[in-house]
Amino acid sequence: MAAASSATSVHDFTVKDASGKDVDLSVYKGKVLLIVNVASQCGLTNSNYTELSQLYEKYKDQGFEILAFPCNQFGGQEPGSNEEIVQFACTRFKAEYPILTSIKWNFSKFLVDKEGRVVDRYAPTTSPMSIEKDIKKRLGSS
Repeated sequence: MAAASSATSVHDFTVKDASGKDVDLSVYKGKVLLIVNVASQCGLTNSNYTELSQLYEKYKDQGFEILAFPCNQFGGQEPGSNEEIVQFACTRFKAEYPILTSIKWNFSKFLVDKEGRVVDRYAPTTSPMSIEKDIKKRLGSS
């Protein structure tokens, strides 16, 4: 990730996608983001990936985006190559959202408003569907 010293918004960062290309997060200005670090071999994998895909399908046309960052730092639970990770997420869980690169802790979740400010952080054990009300609030729908 880019240096965060003067960053006031996630839109100030550039990250790498699963194929190694730079992604300027400013392309997500005006969208509500849920940033999640994912792992394919974690006990939380099935429920989180399933519910993330449900949320994405439900709100993607309303300005909602999920940014998934595979994480192998916690328990070595994401050991695959970038290609294997994308294949796993897209085939097994129909993940249509971007798969990016490393962040700490499996299935931590960060809700980001349309201006790029992190407005909430959720524990790995927090169910994605349980934060639906917060997503709807940020999207401006009830």
